[in-house]
Amino acid sequence: MTHTLFDKIWALHHVDTRADGKHLLYMDRHAVHELHAPHAFGLLDESERRVRRTDLTMVVQDHTVPTRPGVIRISPHIQATLQAGLRHGVKVLDVNDPEHGIVHVVTPELGISLPGLTLACPDSHASTVGAIGCLAFGCGTTELVHVLSTQVMAMEKPRQMRIWLDGSMSDWLNAKDVALALIRRMGVSAARGTAVEYCGPVVEAMDIESRMTLCNMTIEWGGRTCLIAPDEKTIAWCKGRRGAPQGQAWDEALAWWRTLHTDAKAVFDEEHHLDCTDLSPQLTWGTDPAQVIGINEAVPQPMALGASAQERATRALAYMAVKAGQSLDGLAIDRVFIGSCSNARLPDLRTAARVVQGRQVAAGVQALVVPGSSTIKRQAEAEGLDQIFLQAGFEWHEAGCSMCAGANGDIGSPGQRCVATSNRNFENRQGRDVRTHLASPAMAAAAAIAGHLTDVRRLMETPA
Repeated sequence: MTHTLFDKIWALHHVDTRADGKHLLYMDRHAVHELHAPHAFGLLDESERRVRRTDLTMVVQDHTVPTRPGVIRISPHIQATLQAGLRHGVKVLDVNDPEHGIVHVVTPELGISLPGLTLACPDSHASTVGAIGCLAFGCGTTELVHVLSTQVMAMEKPRQMRIWLDGSMSDWLNAKDVALALIRRMGVSAARGTAVEYCGPVVEAMDIESRMTLCNMTIEWGGRTCLIAPDEKTIAWCKGRRGAPQGQAWDEALAWWRTLHTDAKAVFDEEHHLDCTDLSPQLTWGTDPAQVIGINEAVPQPMALGASAQERATRALAYMAVKAGQSLDGLAIDRVFIGSCSNARLPDLRTAARVVQGRQVAAGVQALVVPGSSTIKRQAEAEGLDQIFLQAGFEWHEAGCSMCAGANGDIGSPGQRCVATSNRNFENRQGRDVRTHLASPAMAAAAAIAGHLTDVRRLMETPA
């Protein structure tokens, strides 16, 4: 028999099937953030249950953590999470921890997520770690209580979809551009309840951080989870991580990881291809991640869209204060946010720094860079990236979710237009009446310099 990568990991973790038809899947790791931790641990206390495997559980402070330098604000979520961690003997990556950061950044960084493992996280972007072949599932708070106390998650087995990314990416394009183009083509619900596997030459050429961006965005078109088969890049990236196997255990893990791929004749429920060769830099014009155009295209006419999309498009145009048929190139902006679990890793910051080096943020634009973890922040500072950003007029923040979540004081003002490398552009997501355009780090950096939406490729043709 032939098997998909998903099937192989699923079979190794399948515990039983309940009378209602739901499957019980063993979870190797739990990663929890402070928005859900206090409630989940409180429910455990009420039912007089304990965390079954404290050694496999980690709590991260990220959503409500202030990131502006020198700002100290201990939110009720942070305080309650610290207390819960102490009660249950669970490791908490507090704001003062040298490895603190966004949950989807630090779990692979610390080797908590590894190829072939399963991970549960009460956050929709849990699928980020699918980039290294770790099968991750988001869950709600009530479901989290069950997972913490039993080490299993109950679920229906997802349908499976394979996405081939063909061709190659041109200079200054990023995995974010590919993800946005894919969501535009497929729609926000095409992968609903589905396990997606990404493959093809574009995926193979991506570094691990780019694969994380791609996998992070899977939830934005409905995916239940996603995977990329581990390869030599994955192995090199995982080697030496704090939680990675050592010695003989490493050799054994390596032998197993190299079996983690889809067999040649395995069958998926759906397969789709996207040729990335002629993609231009992508950005959103509306209020969901499928309302996307290339920088060289015009905002679509609502009547040109399908019936179900027309009403959403009309509402989005009004909220975003853009007109059908107009170009976004040249549209003035107020803020730029480079950060989030989608695009705040070291290669993202390096790319943005290449764009801004020797240039200045446009007058009237507030631009900030927020590393995804304290480790990334230290690495960037060791390379001098912080100085490049500061000299250009950017703010250099502490690690955290920042403007992506809008739950930590980093928000825009009503009516402001923001270019963000985060993953969601919903109404009021980054502040009441804030208009968000999702883009890659390169495009966001270019907008900060130009003071308006622009094609980074054109900007880089002119010497700084």
